[in-house]
Amino acid sequence: MTQRKHIPSYTAEFRARGVRLFNEQRSEYRSDNAAYQAIAPKLGCAPDSLRGWCRQSERDAGARNGPTCEEKARIKELEREVRELRQANEILKKASAYFCSGGTRPPVQEMISFIEDYRTDFGVGSICKILRVAPSSYYANSAIRRDPRLASNRARQDVTDSVEIRRVHDESRGRYGARKVWHQLRRESKDIARCTVERLMKVMGLQGVVRGKPVITTNPDASQPCPDDKVNREFKAQSPNQLWVSDFTYVSTWQGMVYVAFVVDVFSRRIVGWRVSTSMTTAFVLDALNQAICQRSPEKGGGLIHHSDRGSQYLSIKYTERLADAGIDPSVGTVGDSYDNALAESIIGLFKTEVTKLLGPWKSMGQLEWETLKWVDWYNTKRLHSAIGYVTPHEAEEMFYATLNPNEKAA
Repeated sequence: MTQRKHIPSYTAEFRARGVRLFNEQRSEYRSDNAAYQAIAPKLGCAPDSLRGWCRQSERDAGARNGPTCEEKARIKELEREVRELRQANEILKKASAYFCSGGTRPPVQEMISFIEDYRTDFGVGSICKILRVAPSSYYANSAIRRDPRLASNRARQDVTDSVEIRRVHDESRGRYGARKVWHQLRRESKDIARCTVERLMKVMGLQGVVRGKPVITTNPDASQPCPDDKVNREFKAQSPNQLWVSDFTYVSTWQGMVYVAFVVDVFSRRIVGWRVSTSMTTAFVLDALNQAICQRSPEKGGGLIHHSDRGSQYLSIKYTERLADAGIDPSVGTVGDSYDNALAESIIGLFKTEVTKLLGPWKSMGQLEWETLKWVDWYNTKRLHSAIGYVTPHEAEEMFYATLNPNEKAA
């Protein structure tokens, strides 16, 4: 087993946080470069990355020459649109001459022939997108055209049935739906099942007229199911990225209440994500989760469990969807029972003891955020933990990977 390297994809909030911290703490360092070198490792990014974010922020504010982020994105989007429009225009010009009087939608076989002739010029995907043909349809039809023996008996019968279905539909001037087409074929002694008629009409894009406006009904699930407790107070993990716990706390400042959220890897007790905010919304805890996912890049389907209490933020739709997108299995403790999230509560207790009570009172969120940043860096890289054999979280993970990859350690 080898530890795969990855290139982090930092969120906009993470980049903005880095720029803000640099601007607030710049005066404590002798030069910009010294500030980059000191702050970037604590954030978990490269100094060059932080330098680029700060310079781009200056461009966005008009303090430095160069295109802003919005202008860059707009230019990139316009260039992409120009390329796609030019290619689409070229495809449509050739297709119009190729199909001639083929109607609003030429037969599939004609479009397959066109794709075959121009696939080297534009590519199958681009042509299929413009002509609204599924690439799988082209490849399947091309294989059968090269070797008709590849077509199944059902496929060959479908060709014959499709001709009859289209004939009946055309004779009705498009009025008949599947039910009436099937009845008409039965009247003509055509042995074809109704489900076959429905399937082939759907494939050919045929449908009958509908009286009145179609009614669309939905059955929304008013109650959001709560995930099961998959931890059951057993806060143990055999490897990193096997079990994460999350929680947040509040700190009183002169400017109002401030909230701090953490995401902790149970195996090494490492804080893999954190966030400071003036509001305890879903976005607040979601930012901490996104930082953890960005820095750890957990493998989808790797069995990672995310455990939290039953706070509304952690049970929100956005939060649960983000866990699902990352392939993380949610777990939630019982109501009003801090022991079901005891490890996260323990980290919160350490934070309150070693930061908020020790260094308070607090004047602003910025002051608290800066001290939290320094504490998390110290906690992960220097603080000894009895639960993991009196080593730092960083060392605990290094030793784990060293036992898996002794050759890499020697190199």
